[in-house]
Amino acid sequence: MNPKRRIIPIFVPHHGCRHDCVFCDQHQISGSKTASSIDHIIESIDSIIKGIDRAGEYGAPIEIAFYGGSFTSIPAEEQVRLLLAAAPLLDNAPRNTIRVSTRPDCIDKCSLERLIAYRVSTVELGAQSMCDDVLLKSQRGHTARDVEMAAALVKQAGLSLILQMMTGLPGDLPGKSVITAKRFIGLRPDGVRIYPAVVIKGTLLYEMWRRGEYQEQSLDEAVELCAVLCSLFKEAQIPVIRLGLNPTEALSAGAAVAGAYHPAFGEMVYSKMYYKSAAALLKGAEPGDDVTIAVKKGCLSKFIGNKRCNIDALISEFSLGSLKVIESELVRDDVLLVTPDHNVRP
Repeated sequence: MNPKRRIIPIFVPHHGCRHDCVFCDQHQISGSKTASSIDHIIESIDSIIKGIDRAGEYGAPIEIAFYGGSFTSIPAEEQVRLLLAAAPLLDNAPRNTIRVSTRPDCIDKCSLERLIAYRVSTVELGAQSMCDDVLLKSQRGHTARDVEMAAALVKQAGLSLILQMMTGLPGDLPGKSVITAKRFIGLRPDGVRIYPAVVIKGTLLYEMWRRGEYQEQSLDEAVELCAVLCSLFKEAQIPVIRLGLNPTEALSAGAAVAGAYHPAFGEMVYSKMYYKSAAALLKGAEPGDDVTIAVKKGCLSKFIGNKRCNIDALISEFSLGSLKVIESELVRDDVLLVTPDHNVRP
């Protein structure tokens, strides 16, 4: 088994950003309270790499990931300085990698050639939506066509492509988010991130919310929708590598005033997906049946849900006598019924 990749996030909050998107405050999202200069960021990278060297922590592959800004819109000489600062990590272990996050309208052949020259392997595009009206109302400053062209260029360059989408933006509806997911699937990314919109103090979205011009997506609505989106990506064999904002002290302390922010948002979505899968299996169950369901190893807690919410809800919905959940060596299916003779039903 290959060791899991260790990701070291390097935040460059708002560096290279051309637009003030209504939802964005990267200092609150990243947990960085102040803007960092390029010199300070480079010093941090150098310190991190020296710490890894001293500890000899090169067992699992390591990836330096530049987040929080529009990397390819940072002045070219500063991009090079940042990438050169990360280069010793790759010199010490060839399996180590670099990824950058940027905007779809900040990608061209020249920028990609620079990334390749300095050994970047993955590009994340903050697409957010594939509906132009949503992008316009969110003041993104790019179009869905920009996403399509940038994604094609990244893949043609031989780099891994990650697409980021948001739900619940101004003008968005669940059906539009489904359209975005389906158009993402057509671009064949190597992975996606899904971030429900969160109203953060100090942003334009916060002012829109205070004036009653924006209705936030509730936590329950976001969980329900993201379960649908994840099922679409799963069927297309595209991994969802992140669900919801990474919790920070600032967000949890009150900077996130409305919207679908929860430290365990991903767990809630996967729990909802397991509930839907189990409910589909139990449609033929008779009242009073004692049922056993098998789930993949390591997924038991996600299936059971917070305070056994899935177990209790399924027993109630289908009037079961009892519901037992066991772990099994499943390969393709996440949830299967177990027959009375204790065999997993194919």
